[in-house]
Amino acid sequence: MQTSFEQLGLDKRLIAGLAKTAITVPTPVQTATIPAILNGQDAIGDSATGTGKTLAYLLPLFQKVVIDRREVQGIILAPTHELVMQIFQQAELLAKNSGVPVATAAIVGNANVVRQLEKLKEKPHLLVGSAGRLLELIQKRKINVQTVKTIVLDEADRLLDEKNLATVAAVIKTTQKDRQLLLFSATINAKTIAVAGQWLKEPFQAELRQAAPVPAGILHMYFPTETRDKIAVLRKLLASIRAERSLVFVNTAPAIAETVSKLNFHGVAAAGLHGSADKRDRQQALADYRAGRVRVLVASDLAARGLDIADLDNVINLDLPETPDDYLHRAGRTGRCDAPGRVFSIVDRSELRQIRQLQKKLRIDMAAKQMSFGKIVEASFQPAGANKQ
Repeated sequence: MQTSFEQLGLDKRLIAGLAKTAITVPTPVQTATIPAILNGQDAIGDSATGTGKTLAYLLPLFQKVVIDRREVQGIILAPTHELVMQIFQQAELLAKNSGVPVATAAIVGNANVVRQLEKLKEKPHLLVGSAGRLLELIQKRKINVQTVKTIVLDEADRLLDEKNLATVAAVIKTTQKDRQLLLFSATINAKTIAVAGQWLKEPFQAELRQAAPVPAGILHMYFPTETRDKIAVLRKLLASIRAERSLVFVNTAPAIAETVSKLNFHGVAAAGLHGSADKRDRQQALADYRAGRVRVLVASDLAARGLDIADLDNVINLDLPETPDDYLHRAGRTGRCDAPGRVFSIVDRSELRQIRQLQKKLRIDMAAKQMSFGKIVEASFQPAGANKQ
């Protein structure tokens, strides 16, 4: 029997607000974690991309906030500006639709700090932001964290990696020891949990990734070619699939810029998204993509991490990801909520071994294909072992 939001103990106003966006039934990660969070437990939500993790923590946070206390009661950390703004917008929408007057402010680096300080003077209940800027303002005594009851690490595995750990740890250590800590990601591993173990207190753990972690409705294909021909294959593939939106993954900022330039030169409306780009350029690229002004977004793993992009049927790897977990995140951009999707990987011969490793690790089949007269056909050769699990 399916669980309802009422059975999870949520406020009727929040449930009514969800209904306005056609959300009427909780997802498994929401069903598993919301009662524990409402009960004050630390929690770990390990669930695939697109399964409703943001609302799994926003809903109980909204319910736990004491509205009359105009003080910071919760902090949500995320690894990228784009994900921060996405979470902020979802919190704003939830407040508007539910009528629950929780005030949220977005605090990120490389943004106007004066404007952020003005927002802080309005005494928001929740802060969502980047660890660096939040720590800066905490140390300058612009944010009082002694009132914080809950900290959320969204994309916890990224936030607790070697690059971000020191800053995130510094933010956590400024808060009271009895605060609640919530970790959410599609790829939480034992190392992440071990790192967070110094702060977690008997956490409730919801591990909801399936034995086969990539949704069954996604088709996986790879196109063997020469390195120099990758862009040409990409253009032919984009012309063949005729998708309204495609997301192309490239591993470095210079290669992203080069790919966007070559696609635009050939009449393909494309924009780039990577962490080292100017904030306004990233915002514009994402806005143009979501509005349909460009149909191809070329992005890095970090820039696209956690982004909610609706109705995305196709993901294309122009560069293979560094790890199987990154492939999982990429594939999770499509095929959301059991919808069909496709992941195409354009690879040179040196990457065929990695294709075999991905198949084995993720337990997926990847068919070798090629472009022929504008159509996707079976590859004229089958690399030895490339389609074996």
